[in-house]
Amino acid sequence: MYSREQLEQYPYFKNILAGRRISDVLDPLTGLVQRQHMIGFVKELTGQEQPFTFGMIDLDNFKYINDTYGHSTGDAIIQGVAEKLTDYLGDHGVAGRFGGDELLFINFSDVTYFAKKQFCLGMFADAKVLRRTYMAGNYELFVTATAGLATYPYDASDYDSMFETIDKTLYRGKSKGRNCYIIYVESKHKDIVIRELKVHSQYEIMHAITERFDAVFDVHEKLKAFFNCAGDDLHISDVYYAGPSGLFRSANTGQELGNCADINAIMHDDVVTANNIDAFCAGAPVTCSTLKRNGFETILVAKVRMGKQLMGYLMLAEPHSLRIWQDNEIVLLFAVSRMLAGFLAGTRTSLE
Repeated sequence: MYSREQLEQYPYFKNILAGRRISDVLDPLTGLVQRQHMIGFVKELTGQEQPFTFGMIDLDNFKYINDTYGHSTGDAIIQGVAEKLTDYLGDHGVAGRFGGDELLFINFSDVTYFAKKQFCLGMFADAKVLRRTYMAGNYELFVTATAGLATYPYDASDYDSMFETIDKTLYRGKSKGRNCYIIYVESKHKDIVIRELKVHSQYEIMHAITERFDAVFDVHEKLKAFFNCAGDDLHISDVYYAGPSGLFRSANTGQELGNCADINAIMHDDVVTANNIDAFCAGAPVTCSTLKRNGFETILVAKVRMGKQLMGYLMLAEPHSLRIWQDNEIVLLFAVSRMLAGFLAGTRTSLE
C-alpha cells in the first residue's frame, strides 16, 4: 500500500491529499491508487513536457479463478500481483487499479522502446510480477496477464489518445492468445480496429466447419476447411497435424516440419495443452525438439481417434507466442478431431 510520503513527491497527489486521508486516494483492496486519481494524474502529466510510459495489465482467465476457487482467492491474487507490481516499479512510477482484474502503471524511467522491452522482460520473463506462482489461501496458482504500453508524447498527445493506443495494444495481446506484452509501435498498431475477440459464436463456427467438411472429400481439404472457417476467430496462422508415425505437417501447405514420433507420451487425455513445452521435454524429447525448432512455446493437441483406433493428432500452435489456450478453443479442437476421426474411419485411412 502506498504511503502519503510516496505519493506526495508528485505535485498532483500533494494537492489531492491536502486535507484528505491517504485512504481516500487508494483502492481499498490493493492499496494502489484509485482509478479516478490515476486518470487525473495522467491527464495532468500530458499537459507537461516530461515523457512517461502508461500501461495496463489485464490478468488472464481471472473469471476462471473466481468461479473455481472463490472470490476471496481472486482477491488474494489481485493483492499479490499489486504488491509485486508496486515493488517492481519502485520509485520509478506509480501503480493503480483500473477496476476488476485490470491494473494501471505509470513509468517515468523507461520511455524508449529498448527500455520498455527490458522493463516488460523483467515483469514477465523474470517472473518478478507475472508468469509466476502466487499463494492464495490453500491454493498455489500460476498467474499470467496481458499488458499494453504506450509513451507520451511519442505515441499520443493527450489522455484520450493515450488510452486509445493502450487499448489497441492490449487488444492485440489478447488476440495473440494472452500471456504477453505489446509495446505500441505506430507502424504496427495505428490501424488496429478494436472489435470483439470472438466475432462468431461457437455454434456459428461449428456450423460453418460442418458445412465445409461435408462439401469436400479429402482429409487435407477438410483440414484446410477447419482453418478457413475458424482461423480468424481463433487468431491462428495455421493448423498442424501428425499421423500415427508422428510426421508433423502444416495443414495449409502440407510442408513437413519434423517428427513427433513420441507425442503419445504426453497424451494423458484426448486433448492436452502445454503452456510451456519444456514441461514435457523429458517424456517426449523428439516432439519437444521439433516444436522448439519451429518456434513453438505452447501447443494444444487433440487425438484423432475412433474408439481405440488412433489415426493421428490435430494441433494448434503459434510461433514465438506463450499463448494461454481458452476453453472454447479446446472444445473446438476436440470436436473437429472427432469429426476427422469419423471420416477417416469410414475411409479406413489415417492422417499420414
